[in-house]
Amino acid sequence: MSNLSTVVVNILGKEYQVACPEDEVEALTKSARYLDQKMEEIRGSGKVVGLDRIAVMAALNITNAFLNGQDTLSETQGVISERINHLSDKVSNALAQHKQLDL
Repeated sequence: MSNLSTVVVNILGKEYQVACPEDEVEALTKSARYLDQKMEEIRGSGKVVGLDRIAVMAALNITNAFLNGQDTLSETQGVISERINHLSDKVSNALAQHKQLDL
């Protein structure tokens, strides 16, 4: 198991101490910067007031983007799978025809 590190992240000007495995410090720091950026964008729009509301809106936006990415990935995997099956069928047919010619 990895040793835990305490990482200080800054989100909307406030510091938060977060414990995480040492091998995940970089990912946590990157995630915190991304969250801070998204929350700053929402706060900067002036349409949402209050830290809790800004946090919820940022969470919803990030979750929506993630889920849409997951949907896109699933669709892409489906298309790739169909292409592989099609190519596999073509190769199988070509091999079968080649074997018949060798007989």
